[in-house]
Amino acid sequence: MRTLCASTLIGEFFVIGFAGLVAMKSDDLTNTTVWTVCGIGMLLSVLLCGMITRPGGIQLGWALQIALVLSGFVVPMMFILGLVFGGLWWASVHYGRKIDEVKAHWAAAQEAAEAPAGG
Repeated sequence: MRTLCASTLIGEFFVIGFAGLVAMKSDDLTNTTVWTVCGIGMLLSVLLCGMITRPGGIQLGWALQIALVLSGFVVPMMFILGLVFGGLWWASVHYGRKIDEVKAHWAAAQEAAEAPAGG
């Protein structure tokens, strides 16, 4: 699960950065505001890569997905990109857990197969 989720989060890192470049064109926002918000989002996406398997990591990832969708109020294309990355996040979590279960089952089967040969 960690690899799939981290890949999604790194993709979000770049999308948030590019959204910041688009948001800079807005007359309503200062560059300081744009890059403070984008910087926090980008930092959070990188930090979450290391927190995925810790308690609350997945929930923080969902919070980031919601923030991406809500950023569509500033950069309208982010409504679409936020939903796309929300779907990718769901798939990463869902299929990542399935992959982890299969790996654990396979490792247990390998261990059981090797146990009689070693004893």
